[in-house]
Amino acid sequence: MDKKSFLAIILSVAVILAWQAFFVKKPPQQQPESARQETAAKEKPAGKVAAPEQVTPVKTGTVLSKPVMGTEKDIPVETSLYKAVFSTKGGSLKSYKLNNYRSSLDGDSEPIELVHTMDGMPRPLTMTFPESSVDIHPESIFTSDTVSINMTQSPESRILTFTQTYANEMKEEKIFTFYPDKYAFDLEIRIHNLSKVALSESAFLSWNQYVDPKSESDSYGHDGPISFIANSIDRFEVKKIESGKLLGPDLAWAGFESKYFIAAMVPQNPTLTSLSLSVDSRNMVSVNLKSTPNIIPPGQVASFGYSLYLGPKENDLLKAQGVGLENAIDFGSWMKWLAMPLLISIKFLNSYVHNYGIAIIILTILIKIIFWPLGNKSYKSMKEMQKLQPKIAELREKYKNDKTKLSQETMALYKTHKVNPLGGCLPMVIQIPVFFGLYKALMYSIELRHAPFYWWIQDLSAKDPYYITPIIMGATMLIQQKMAPSMGDPMQQKIMMLMPVVFTFLFVSFPSGLVIYWLFQNVLSIGQQYYINKRR
Repeated sequence: MDKKSFLAIILSVAVILAWQAFFVKKPPQQQPESARQETAAKEKPAGKVAAPEQVTPVKTGTVLSKPVMGTEKDIPVETSLYKAVFSTKGGSLKSYKLNNYRSSLDGDSEPIELVHTMDGMPRPLTMTFPESSVDIHPESIFTSDTVSINMTQSPESRILTFTQTYANEMKEEKIFTFYPDKYAFDLEIRIHNLSKVALSESAFLSWNQYVDPKSESDSYGHDGPISFIANSIDRFEVKKIESGKLLGPDLAWAGFESKYFIAAMVPQNPTLTSLSLSVDSRNMVSVNLKSTPNIIPPGQVASFGYSLYLGPKENDLLKAQGVGLENAIDFGSWMKWLAMPLLISIKFLNSYVHNYGIAIIILTILIKIIFWPLGNKSYKSMKEMQKLQPKIAELREKYKNDKTKLSQETMALYKTHKVNPLGGCLPMVIQIPVFFGLYKALMYSIELRHAPFYWWIQDLSAKDPYYITPIIMGATMLIQQKMAPSMGDPMQQKIMMLMPVVFTFLFVSFPSGLVIYWLFQNVLSIGQQYYINKRR
């Protein structure tokens, strides 16, 4: 096989892989229910419970307490990073806006809001106890120990406590601990048994989210539930959720994500926590963290602990949580080993030039310098292959009816002239994984979101709105093809001349930062090829 045939195959494979990887969405993997659920239920229950020597009979059957009526009050919580609003109705989260992230490039656009519910729907961080002796009504009005919290000028953490008592059966406390410089905060649920019999309580912490069925979906992102169970990431399509199905245990975290942001709930005891998902007729998606049953003797207290992370998918911030939350960034299981070093390099360069577009161009130059010797060998190999084309044509004519002999004589010819038929394709083969790694880094890194370059390119993570850079990129590929040594086969030449057209149409929807990388890589390759041609 000569260079042109091999290069055509490589490029075709690259296009197919790109199409499948970037345009064909894989169905979400549903993790089967773990057989360890029954075993986990028999283990030591989660929570701080002082077990007496002789436990009184446990109250059986679930009783739904009547809602405790009252006037709903908002409790604002503000830090330098976000503005949240909690409600005394259910001790739930009503609003959570990120101060440093806007919904669009418009300077007057609203901050990113992570809470989306409709009137009459339970809000995020609602706590219920189904499958328990006593369940609570999500509409109950709690009392709070403060009217507001402002930590914009305070270096110390603050606590917000919601309290509610249900007849003479149980008292619930929801204790939130906020930190001034973190998107993460803690939640402790304390259940006091006020009755004269032991209670069996299984806690459900829920993140409830309204999903508009008419909203346009992002083919490159995922808006929906996500979980990390047994070191495996699962993303769930809203339309394919199996309501009530139990996943886990060994639940490290679960929540609701978009392309660049996540609301994640982290249980204190992952081995005793399972996940259930549901979606109702109102298009409300519920992500529920379920604990194993907890026996609470009379007069005793059970405790359920969680951490919450509500913020951007920034690798360093996610990794600091220590629960594998950084896996929420959709770099892919094996591509992240390329994407992360490239992203780190771009961020390092940006710290000096203060423009991610310039940082990408500098990275392109550095990559080209690293592979410069390989490129020289490639162009030389292409020249040598061109010289051998007349002899290869003679062999094809001589052994046109004997494919085996033709292959043997062709390889002998290459060996005699010390020509590697694959030498001209090696740089392209090496560039393919770099291309995909950079694609992942630019597409899913929040650092590149709304990062401007110059002129009309104001978001390097989005496509070029006027398709200028993809067209220029296609033109540079065409120039490369014109400069490349011809191999004599007219059909192969036509196929190769179509590649710039194919790549131009492929790149029109890619992040403009990636197009800039490929464009400048082509320009540098043209310069290198011109240099080699002049020397020879």
